[in-house]
Amino acid sequence: MQLRTTPPWRDRRGRLIPIKAVVLVLCCVPGLWIIGEWLTGNLGPRTLNAAILETGLWTVRFFLITLLVTPLRALFNWPRALLVRRILGLTTLAYGLAHLLLYIADQKFNLLTVASEIVLRFYLTIGFIALLGFAALGATSTDAAIRRMGAWWKRLHRAGYVIGILALLHFFIQAKANVSEATYAAGLFLWLITWRAFPEAARARLATLCGLLVLAPLFTMAVEYAWYAIATRIPAQRVLMANFSIDAGMRPAHWVFITALILTVAVAAWNVRRRQAAAPVPYPPSARA
Repeated sequence: MQLRTTPPWRDRRGRLIPIKAVVLVLCCVPGLWIIGEWLTGNLGPRTLNAAILETGLWTVRFFLITLLVTPLRALFNWPRALLVRRILGLTTLAYGLAHLLLYIADQKFNLLTVASEIVLRFYLTIGFIALLGFAALGATSTDAAIRRMGAWWKRLHRAGYVIGILALLHFFIQAKANVSEATYAAGLFLWLITWRAFPEAARARLATLCGLLVLAPLFTMAVEYAWYAIATRIPAQRVLMANFSIDAGMRPAHWVFITALILTVAVAAWNVRRRQAAAPVPYPPSARA
């Protein structure tokens, strides 16, 4: 019996789904950019190490983009956004696997060394556990797995939030003292998780988004303060106070606020446009006569 597989950019009837095709191409762009920079020697003197870091960054980025799909569907009444969630989730797994394979290459393909490093180094341990979690989510993302697992499928995929925390902690430890991008990623993650904590009926309200506009930067500052207080010798109080001034440059909490503000303004504009489109068109006096 010959198995028939449907390309991810087509539906079961073989028809092209443009949004899937576009997203699939965009998902490949960072990988192609990394390969291009590698071949042209623009990744710096430690090429392999730079490629490891870049694939790790894109793993976290695509994970956050995957989590963003559900808010986009709810806030903009855009059910077709769900069509690309599986592609984005599998892309997260693909970049995570590339991250691991490049690390193995950096260790001269000595699997015993790789295994011992994963066991002995805490940040590698949690990173590997996160990757196993992404693999489990990817393996159960098919329609057949959803039908077979039933309610357990939702329970497993809710574990994605814990997996995200592990991936972000791996990101923080890997980044060491310069945790600006890790802190920004953590702030966005907290925005996405807090949004999900609201009752479903309240999630699309502007009041909810305005509340998150305040909470998300505060959460980001709290994470940044905790990291510097616990994991470094850098004065955490000074880092915290830097958030209340831009003299030393933009802080991660500022960028989280700007990101949340852009989304809030976009939702407000969309709601205004929707109400205008739904409003009845008044007839001119001559037409009523």
